[in-house]
Amino acid sequence: MKFEFNSSEPIYRQVAEQIEDAIASGGFEEGGQIPSTTEISKEFHINPATVLKGMNIAVSKNLIEKRRGLGMFVQAGARKRILSEKRSDFFDDFVENLVREAQNLNISEDELLALVKRGYQQ
Repeated sequence: MKFEFNSSEPIYRQVAEQIEDAIASGGFEEGGQIPSTTEISKEFHINPATVLKGMNIAVSKNLIEKRRGLGMFVQAGARKRILSEKRSDFFDDFVENLVREAQNLNISEDELLALVKRGYQQ
């Protein structure tokens, strides 16, 4: 986990995103326990209430669950839900703009696909 303390994005949101990214990358496995609020707050010098607020975002998105007396655990299907959401965001944030800009530049669909393939080769 890495936090940007000078960022305009609140730390609690960064905590939620870091948890989400770790689940998506396989760093936190489904069914596995994630570090506790105390562990994260001590390691990164973050207020425990801030860490808990970020964790609660992940709980509300059904990515992790609290098990009383045991800690926080990654829910089954969390990785699939995250990747599905990220793919949807990718389309909304990048693909639509890419296609719009290609159309503005009179780049055909075939030419655009060729450019994308070239990007994969580099």
